[in-house]
Amino acid sequence: MLSRDIILNEIDSMKDYIFKTRRYFHENPELSGEEFETSKFLKEEIKKLGLEIIEVEKTGFYATLDTKKPGKTIGIRADIDALPIQENERNLANKKLAISKNDGVMHACGHDGHMTILLTCAKFFVKHKSELKGKIIFIFEEGEEQGTGINAMIDALKNIDIDGIYGTHLTSFMNVGEISVDPGPVMAGAGRVWFDVIGKGGHGSRPDLSINPIFAASNILNGLTSAWSNQIDVTKTVTLGIGSINGGSNLAPNVIPDSVEVTGTFRFFDMEEGIKALEIIKKVAELTARAHKCKVVFSEKNSITVGPVVNDEKLSLIAKEAINNLYSKALVENKTWFASESFSKYGQIAPSLFAFVGTKNDKLGSGAEHHNEYFDIDEESMIYGCCATIGFVNKFLIEN
Repeated sequence: MLSRDIILNEIDSMKDYIFKTRRYFHENPELSGEEFETSKFLKEEIKKLGLEIIEVEKTGFYATLDTKKPGKTIGIRADIDALPIQENERNLANKKLAISKNDGVMHACGHDGHMTILLTCAKFFVKHKSELKGKIIFIFEEGEEQGTGINAMIDALKNIDIDGIYGTHLTSFMNVGEISVDPGPVMAGAGRVWFDVIGKGGHGSRPDLSINPIFAASNILNGLTSAWSNQIDVTKTVTLGIGSINGGSNLAPNVIPDSVEVTGTFRFFDMEEGIKALEIIKKVAELTARAHKCKVVFSEKNSITVGPVVNDEKLSLIAKEAINNLYSKALVENKTWFASESFSKYGQIAPSLFAFVGTKNDKLGSGAEHHNEYFDIDEESMIYGCCATIGFVNKFLIEN
């Protein structure tokens, strides 16, 4: 059994590696599906540890540490892609310690930290292999932001007998030193709204000779507002965010268009209510369009894209006990996030747990929202992320 002192002291001694590695990732971000140099760097680090790499479609991969002693198998996951955001060299208070060198691309969601945490944990576990039992699978998922890598990774792992999967998300809405591993839904599921309202174009002087899809689309949106108020279970939050409505041209205001495109997203924490919300969208759109003599054509994108992240109750209890053994006042409760994550799909193949690790530090300036040009992390948060991960895996493999 790895002691509290061993975990805390050894991770503290690796700070230089942790900070240097994270800054490399931050300065060299790559978009979803294009993480070629990122993947190459990760694989080189994993190869140094003597672990075999199993390639997954595109840039994702996993590697396994087998202690050669019977026991459980735990997976630990990190995402590796960045976002199409032009980085600001400053955070909310200061100049950043690391700034992207790739124009228009930025690690604005903490994935640079997630990769660093997983690499650090891999180094630690390889060093302490003789004190462990079972297997540890290190999972590096490409394209999380676009959902391009998760299905291939699930296919690659589904035939392995995995007993649990653990992940970390650095979060700017929690302070450095705070960790949350609550059971139940902790991140929202997501769906996309994406349809065309088809009418009949014509001249603005004779709207009666046309079928104006703009009026139909606007009434659909009003109808959705009413339906959300009256049909969605008030105890199960579902948000609706319409992001665009496009039809016609301000260069020809006297032309009634043939069609209008409507797009948006909705978020939910209860899968059944999410499915219900999707059906409401379809029904309101179709019936309202029909009342205006229009029709609706739904894109294949008009669908639920990912379910909510739901933490397993038993894994949550193990994590809480492990974290309390390491840090007496780190745990915080009742933290949910309306963002969505492909990590939810790992629950299809094993019980899963997603830990939130706070990175907000007002003095440093690391409190900006995710997916924001000012986003930054307090690098000390990765120390907590590493220790929480190691503590959980240690307790899961040794005591359970």
